[in-house]
Amino acid sequence: MLGWFKAIMPKELSFFGLFVQHATIVVAGAEALRGALAGGADVERFCKTISDREADADAVTREVLTTVRRTFITPFDRTDIQDLVSSMDDAIDQMNKTAKAIMLFELRQFEPQMQQMGDIILQASKLMLEAMPLLESMGKNAARLQAITEEIIRVEDQADRLHDEGRKALFLVNRNGPGSAMHFVIGSELYDHLESVVDRLEDVSNEISALMIDQL
Repeated sequence: MLGWFKAIMPKELSFFGLFVQHATIVVAGAEALRGALAGGADVERFCKTISDREADADAVTREVLTTVRRTFITPFDRTDIQDLVSSMDDAIDQMNKTAKAIMLFELRQFEPQMQQMGDIILQASKLMLEAMPLLESMGKNAARLQAITEEIIRVEDQADRLHDEGRKALFLVNRNGPGSAMHFVIGSELYDHLESVVDRLEDVSNEISALMIDQL
């Protein structure tokens, strides 16, 4: 009886708009991160932009969680909604941690592999944004959603390779000479931060896949 009642009740659809809003903010953060990794005089400005976007994303996350609490009928399971928005929030949180590391170590020049990882982060973020409005009609959009999740996983594999290649190149350049050990440690930490950003975006992809399994 409860299942029948829930089926005929109107569902709160504002979640989908909030997902798109959050994902748009994540893309803006990724654009700023890629800008920072270009190096030069604008690094600090781009890092400040990432911090601002992270605060914006937190506000959207709070709105989603508030809406979950006050809504009787949600478009899919409440826990799934919370997990999806939290995974997106984790991605921009990690971007902000990366920006903080850049500012802490006063970095103004970046290795080519770091810049390529920035490109991948932006690519994966845009794929995530593309997926969000498709969730409202999941059955109709299942094929494209599946393709998006597979593409995010593929670029995450690319980022893993760049992470390993970059750290190896960093070691080879810095294995001799005064001060080189510190340069290697700092560079390795930044590589780890960048890899974590991509991993968090893969988590979003996994949440989308889990939703599809539950709903279709």
